[in-house]
Amino acid sequence: MLNEQWSMAGIESEVLQEIQRVAERWLAQEQLKRAEFVRWVAEAYAKSRDKDFLLIHNPGGWGNCVLDLCLDWERSIIKGVCRTMDRLGHSWALMQYFRSGNSFWDHMHDVTKEARFFLKSKSQQAEMMAEELALLLRRLPGLRVVLIGASQGAAFGNAVMRELGGHPQVYSIELGIFFPHMNRRLLTDRTLAIDTNGLMPDPMAHRDLKAGSKAYLLAFLRWFKRRLQGRPERFTNCINVPGHEYRWEYPQVRGKIKEFLKASFGS
Repeated sequence: MLNEQWSMAGIESEVLQEIQRVAERWLAQEQLKRAEFVRWVAEAYAKSRDKDFLLIHNPGGWGNCVLDLCLDWERSIIKGVCRTMDRLGHSWALMQYFRSGNSFWDHMHDVTKEARFFLKSKSQQAEMMAEELALLLRRLPGLRVVLIGASQGAAFGNAVMRELGGHPQVYSIELGIFFPHMNRRLLTDRTLAIDTNGLMPDPMAHRDLKAGSKAYLLAFLRWFKRRLQGRPERFTNCINVPGHEYRWEYPQVRGKIKEFLKASFGS
């Protein structure tokens, strides 16, 4: 779903210049990040200019996992949303928005940033993404955007919604947001927040520190053991938190998402 070809050469020069000006304002001293900013917005513009919707997946965890490597339940949500949009008769483009790099050193560099976001829901990246989306929607006034995120990805999506100040063309599907973000969460008629999978309470959403701490300790031990065995695994794939899985096949998850999409975009 994410391998569609696009070309920077096909973008109008005035659009590309505006993207570059915004990137320069945010990232004047960071050439690589500035280039990535331009590439993402240009690709989003190219892919969605003839579509009804731009669907944006904000991965959970560190926010750097390509869709094919995400946990199967998170992938199931993206696939379910795409199928539902097809059944509603809408054209769409799908992109991911990565919040960090994918190496050990990237993670070390981002520890302070992630801690600030976890504890205070403050994120410069959310501010930048909000401006990126505002730019896209100025240029494509008929487009609508749906942010999709689970766990920390859900919290990031809500932070973007807050920065946008209630933009009427942006919607958000948020699954299992971590408890520190609860009292800062913005809920509107364009937001679907699901805090339980319908089978059991989500300890990460409902401040069950004992269950959450145990799950992450076991995940670290599992991750370390697999590295020693020569079978390295992504840390997020080692996490097993009962209740913090929002599979599409769970009736309460699927039903709420389909109802939200139909109510918002049904004919």
